[in-house]
Amino acid sequence: MSNALTEIGSKAGATSEELLQLVSFNIGNEEFGVDILKVQEINRMVEITKVPQAPSYVEGVINLRGKVIPIVDLRKRFSLEMKEADKNTRIVVVDIEGSIIGMVVDSVSEVLRLPANTLEPAPEIVTGVNSEYIKGVAKLEDRLLIFLDLSKAIDVGELSSME
Repeated sequence: MSNALTEIGSKAGATSEELLQLVSFNIGNEEFGVDILKVQEINRMVEITKVPQAPSYVEGVINLRGKVIPIVDLRKRFSLEMKEADKNTRIVVVDIEGSIIGMVVDSVSEVLRLPANTLEPAPEIVTGVNSEYIKGVAKLEDRLLIFLDLSKAIDVGELSSME
């Protein structure tokens, strides 16, 4: 395994012998994955309360069992075409650096267990999503999965005043 892959695997918290456990979800035609340890729960879409002067990619906040959490629309965050919520739309609740954030995604696919060595560094030029948000790309049998770096994709500092 090359040094770059070792580094990616190390950042993902795994060696080549270890398995990465990811929750995969779709936004448009792309499939993304996040570390399962960062995911707290997955909920159906609920009514979101708008917050004045929030960053453009923030839909607002929801009350989740007595805790107010900010909701980020990943389509807006990644500058993708907007789409109405439907029966498959989900809010993936994640812990990013100790802050609880909800992410709106088109659908949640599955929980995947992948050997760490299937994760490769993101190509220099990545279509659709800013490459700084990407930890790597996993090659699956018939598709590619983009492994997101949540701490870079979502600025917790911008959202902390909303909680």
